[in-house]
Amino acid sequence: MNSPSVPPQLTLKAILLGIVLSMVLAGANAYLGLFAGLTVSASIPAAVISMALLRMFKNTNILENNIVQTAASAGESIAAGVIFTLPALILLGYWDVFDYWWVMAIAGLGGLLGVLFTIPLRRSLIVEQQLAYPEGKATAEVLKVGDDPSGGVKYLAMAALAGAAIKFCATGLKLWAGTAQIARYFGQGTIGYVGINLSPALISVGFIVGLNISVLVFAGGAISWYLAIPIFSAFFLDSSPDLAALHAAGSSAEDLAFSIWNQQIRYLGVGAMVVGGVWALISMRGSLVDGVKSGLAQYRAGPSVVTSHTDKDLPMNYVLMGIALFVIPIFLLYQNIVANFGVSISMTFIMVVAGFLFSSVAGYMAGLVGSSNNPISGMVLLAMLGPDASIGPPAAIMIGGVVCCAAAIAGDNMQDLKAGYIVGATPWKQQVMQGVGVVSAVLVMAPILNLLLKAYGIGVPTLEHPDPLLAPQATLMASVAEGVFVGGLPWTMIIIGGAIGVLVIIADEVLKAKGSSFRAPVLAVAVGIYLPLELSSAILVGGLIAHFAAKYHAKRGQDGKKSMRHGMLFAAGLITGEALVGIAMAIPIVLTEDGDVFALSESMQFGGSLGMVVIAAVCFWMYRVAAAKSS
Repeated sequence: MNSPSVPPQLTLKAILLGIVLSMVLAGANAYLGLFAGLTVSASIPAAVISMALLRMFKNTNILENNIVQTAASAGESIAAGVIFTLPALILLGYWDVFDYWWVMAIAGLGGLLGVLFTIPLRRSLIVEQQLAYPEGKATAEVLKVGDDPSGGVKYLAMAALAGAAIKFCATGLKLWAGTAQIARYFGQGTIGYVGINLSPALISVGFIVGLNISVLVFAGGAISWYLAIPIFSAFFLDSSPDLAALHAAGSSAEDLAFSIWNQQIRYLGVGAMVVGGVWALISMRGSLVDGVKSGLAQYRAGPSVVTSHTDKDLPMNYVLMGIALFVIPIFLLYQNIVANFGVSISMTFIMVVAGFLFSSVAGYMAGLVGSSNNPISGMVLLAMLGPDASIGPPAAIMIGGVVCCAAAIAGDNMQDLKAGYIVGATPWKQQVMQGVGVVSAVLVMAPILNLLLKAYGIGVPTLEHPDPLLAPQATLMASVAEGVFVGGLPWTMIIIGGAIGVLVIIADEVLKAKGSSFRAPVLAVAVGIYLPLELSSAILVGGLIAHFAAKYHAKRGQDGKKSMRHGMLFAAGLITGEALVGIAMAIPIVLTEDGDVFALSESMQFGGSLGMVVIAAVCFWMYRVAAAKSS
């Protein structure tokens, strides 16, 4: 029972709303992740929606809203863990569709383990070390300044409608092209390329992550597209017979540039990601040990020393029992894959050890650089590189899938617990609700993924789906898994990428030593190297909008927090609207088996020019919202 002095938290209305938002935001972020290779935190939009809806009830409180956002953000995180890995099984030809029970087992086990793995770390990282957890702090601020949630919902709703309409016009009606780009040959075969994706969602991602990360993502893209590709095309094209033949056949500069990036240059990002994963393990080894010791010490001390509801985690004996129980279905899962008892034992051991280590790292790194900048991709690559060659690419992806879901949820869980710590929530109730959010999202992941697969295709262009969802991380996982076990990885590029990663880490350490507000987390650069430049360019635009809006407020001596928060909600609305209409359009596309079911005649299609005008208008609107004078 709740103490009279503690407002109710796990109420029926909060649980039900949390479940619904977890499912909806899981679908939206699955689409965004497959499209752009990035997901964004759902905590603040979920908190605003919760505050607006729960106000319709007679009695509601800040802790109920915190419970709702805790469950809802789990949907976003489990979507990230799934779409970063499991589509690789489609790309490898191991699956034709996303099997419902397999997806539920892999994502559910990984997500719930992520919740359990981080429980022993809460006291050390949040209470004792007082790590920043930027998204958690921001969510807590929104929850505390929740006197006008209807205003926030207004911006969220307007932007969602705009995002939905733009997505339908561009992808459905095909009024304009999705990308504005140009490539040319210069000199002795050197290629120059400029491009931007005309997606409000990508602009919004840049706004949410801010200028620092946007610049780093674009810098990674510049390394690939303004240095590596021109150098490779000018001096090393003959080292690849396929690329040389493509050039000799008169390929356009654009096609050749993307072929070079796809076959060679993007693996620079692989090397940088792997180095980022190793560095994360090294840099936080002491804090990891301290966190585990703190959790065990609390368990040995017993419940009698805990006097406040704000200090009550799920009991450590329950946590250990839960982890032990999950080992059994994980073993059965892998045994079903490889049908070899010894190999299954090995895979289970790797998963549990890697899952705990990387979940702990993700939880710690989220406290330093935020969930959006967490080196999950690099850590999952390490987990995949560990298995014995007899396991094979699909099994390596299976291990990576469980580990990735665990790590994604771990970082999110710690952000939510930080928000709860600030507003006075009960940790064990949030931990339970995190599990509820994981299960809710897992229930809808496979149907959503199958819908997107059939409507748009994933990863590889085909005659049926010439412009598929790129699924950058899953494509990376498939390439690395196949390259490690079958051969053919461009190891020279991976090694060079690793060297780039080392240089970025050194630069970040120098910035840290100088106390600079600008930091250089290696994952942001690695992701930029691996993404097509058109995506990085759009993300940079969003970061610049956020920067100039904040600068506008500072120049006039205004606080600006409320307007910037409205801008963030506006950006979240654009993402949500675009993603949800993308999923909705997939239904008639699948039913009619016609990707152009909504398309207008070619005479009414305007290429990229109209799209540029529309995106410019969206950028101006976003800036006006974020730079508005706070009342």
